[in-house]
Amino acid sequence: MKDLIDQKINVSSEIGPLQRVIVHKPDDGISRISPKRAEELLFDDIVHLPLMQREHAIFTKVLRAFIADEAVMDTSQLIEESLESDHDKRTDLIAQILEYEEQPLTYMSRFLDMPNETLAQVLITGYHEESDHIYFDPIPNFIFTRDIAVVVNGHVIITKAAKEARFRENILTRYIFQTHDHFKHLSEQNGIININDIDNFPRSKKGESVSIEGGDIMILNKDYLVIGCSERTTEHAFESIKQYLFDRKIISNCVKVNIPSDRSFMHLDTLCTMIDTDVFACYKPIIYDGMSSNVEVHSIDGSINKYSSTKDFLRAEINKDMKFIFSGNGESPYQEREQWTDGCNLVAVKPGVAITYDRNLKTDIAFEENGFNILTAEELFNRSAIDKNFAQELERTIITIPSAELSRARGGSHCMTCPIMRSEI
Repeated sequence: MKDLIDQKINVSSEIGPLQRVIVHKPDDGISRISPKRAEELLFDDIVHLPLMQREHAIFTKVLRAFIADEAVMDTSQLIEESLESDHDKRTDLIAQILEYEEQPLTYMSRFLDMPNETLAQVLITGYHEESDHIYFDPIPNFIFTRDIAVVVNGHVIITKAAKEARFRENILTRYIFQTHDHFKHLSEQNGIININDIDNFPRSKKGESVSIEGGDIMILNKDYLVIGCSERTTEHAFESIKQYLFDRKIISNCVKVNIPSDRSFMHLDTLCTMIDTDVFACYKPIIYDGMSSNVEVHSIDGSINKYSSTKDFLRAEINKDMKFIFSGNGESPYQEREQWTDGCNLVAVKPGVAITYDRNLKTDIAFEENGFNILTAEELFNRSAIDKNFAQELERTIITIPSAELSRARGGSHCMTCPIMRSEI
């Protein structure tokens, strides 16, 4: 474990001060999504890409106010750097994607001749601008890097998407973690848990598949990993990953949260996120009231504790004084509206300081009533220009970012981040 931590790959909470994170700038492939194909590609709407990119740039600038510029790592750059580091794996990646996308292997020479920067963009967007050739569909959900991988106590879980539209993301994610200089030590130290490895994660005896996405996985502390069984994560996946982690003593408790299989609640982090040692932002009907939901805490000693709601579990086993701040201030129709626009989906940059969209006004009121300050991204930048320590000294603050286009993709700041290093708290 120590060797992995020394390599700056370790997350043991949702709220420890953020040190390194993977993001993905909205790419040009998103501009090719038509209304007819939006549902198939798991994008609820067509968006105005230039504005979406500007909003995402503000988001990453907020992240950089708290951590070093180079610690905010973009998938495009990671793929490009990986392509440069190993020629044989570069060839294998091209062959794998051509085969998966049912493209002729005669295209291999075209792809091999592309500069690495161009090749990385083609593998992501599916489009080669110079030849005006569309090779593959776009993968618009790649902006939600939370889903592609999760770091748990010095180990990287490479997830397995439930929907075919995200399979190429998975191929590229495996390539990054197995090839990039920053991560390849993990393979040597058994630090990669690849859910796509069917020898370790086969189908169940009844044929149930293993699918699990990062939005359903939260590490509350070094002893508790929470997994939502949802539209995207199967119960068999929970049982499989639980046993794998227990066998290797990576975690002591795996918590199963059953949530409705519904597009509105596609992942657990659309319903709740932890923003401080004693605070969760959440959608009241499911997380607090326990409507259509229940919780099982599976412990490494074989015991199972059951709770009728996530609230009851958190207060019983994590913090007896846990507070809950409700999307839409817990009032209908605002709680439904603002859960839909990711009012519960925040990423903490340190305990008590988190990022959210600027459009969830009733949720902002709930934060203020619970002692949080609301700070716009612009105010953060202006104050930081005057006082370089301003961001580091913030406490109990919710930072809002522009979200006219980002919010239409159905994922918030928690969805758009894959933390790979957080400090201990």
